[in-house]
Amino acid sequence: MFVGGTYGFRKQRTNDICPYCGLEFEIEPGYFYAAMYVSYAMAVLEVLIIGLLTYLFSASESPWVYSFVLFFSILFLAPFNYRYSRLILLFYLTPKIKYNPKYQEDGLD
Repeated sequence: MFVGGTYGFRKQRTNDICPYCGLEFEIEPGYFYAAMYVSYAMAVLEVLIIGLLTYLFSASESPWVYSFVLFFSILFLAPFNYRYSRLILLFYLTPKIKYNPKYQEDGLD
């Protein structure tokens, strides 16, 4: 679905059409804007979990520790959120798209 690796210096890009089944990923204009909401929910969950883990391991009361850890964890997880928010939107939150077992039989590796 994506061109290139998750982490790298090249710009991340989504294929327009699936090379295996011909599905057009952007079902309607601006379809992936909804992925921003999914990405936001993922980021909030990540911040809560990382904030709690930082508290458990450091027991620090300094807001600078939390600011530093959360800022860099958000930067580190941004490419992950970009990709998986689009995948979640496309495959779990879009009722138009259904799994077709015919493409599994074609020997896709």
